[in-house]
Amino acid sequence: MAMAKSIKAGKNVVLVMVAIGLDLADMWSDWVGLDESGTVVHRARVRTTEAELRRVFGEIKPTKIAVEVGTHSAWVSRVLSSLGHTVVVANARRVALISKNKRKNNVIDAEFLARLLRSDEKLLFPIRHREASSQADLATLRSRDVLVGCRTKLINHVRGVCKTVGTKLPKCSAESFVVRCSEQVPEALRKALNPILEQIMGLTVQIKAYDRDISAMIKRYPEAERLRQIKGVGELTALAYYLTVEDPHRIVRSRSAGAYFGLVPGSDDSGEQHEPQRITKEGDRFCRRLLVSSAQYILGPFGPDSDLRRHGLAIAGRGGKSAKKRAVVAVARKLAVVMHRLWARGEEYIPLFNASRASMAA
Repeated sequence: MAMAKSIKAGKNVVLVMVAIGLDLADMWSDWVGLDESGTVVHRARVRTTEAELRRVFGEIKPTKIAVEVGTHSAWVSRVLSSLGHTVVVANARRVALISKNKRKNNVIDAEFLARLLRSDEKLLFPIRHREASSQADLATLRSRDVLVGCRTKLINHVRGVCKTVGTKLPKCSAESFVVRCSEQVPEALRKALNPILEQIMGLTVQIKAYDRDISAMIKRYPEAERLRQIKGVGELTALAYYLTVEDPHRIVRSRSAGAYFGLVPGSDDSGEQHEPQRITKEGDRFCRRLLVSSAQYILGPFGPDSDLRRHGLAIAGRGGKSAKKRAVVAVARKLAVVMHRLWARGEEYIPLFNASRASMAA
């Protein structure tokens, strides 16, 4: 049992707390404190600002505080940690007591967080936030991704509108779309589509600026540069992988890297029955999508011969429903494992390592 921490409540009463649950919200956050016996000894609200959090929790002797992972959890955990508290960031999606509770409100969630923390913090499936600098660099990658998505939607809009009047615009890259297709837009649609074309051109300029920033950024991370030894892993994927994991020791074994990004099938075993499940899709969605994109390149017509490619082609060759999709996911999963191994052990990438070992054994 953790040592009791006490705070003053009013002038004469002293409250003793061993665990605090803090449910974060945009404006006001609710918190509940428990004593050693599990009795609620304090309930209160605090404005979700740094100044107020420092004022309120700065008066409390260091104790354990549980918060849910979310928009505010990163900066709040850094603020509370700077005050001497031990902050446990809970993955509430893994805690059914919170995520599936039918009587869900901020006060109840805060109390559940405190009770789980008091019992065993592992019940909260705690996560560790990345450093502020890594978070800022990752925001650059995500911002570029948002612009690319916006540009794609605008291009699809232009192509779709032109098709409605019988004009099919030629295939081309997104970067050259305005140059190649603007003159072929029907005269009757120019007033409606010219502003869209201008937006597409502006987005392309901004995306290229992000690309220059990313090329300069990766030079600060030699470990991420090492991951680019794998053909099909570009600067964006290498940086996203590095900044998402941040510390290779977060993943205990390289073999677990696929599960870290939600690329392994879920399990729902009951007795002797084993029902096949879809991949869990846990972890970072952005990085998982980039790993899948790299896997598609490795299996594509321009992918060089490698163990990864042979592994995927062997799965695709078995046939069956969705064989190609299963092959892409399998390569993405194996790619996550190989990238972690290169990073954690500082090894050089050998594309046909397994194939060479097999030939030597034969």
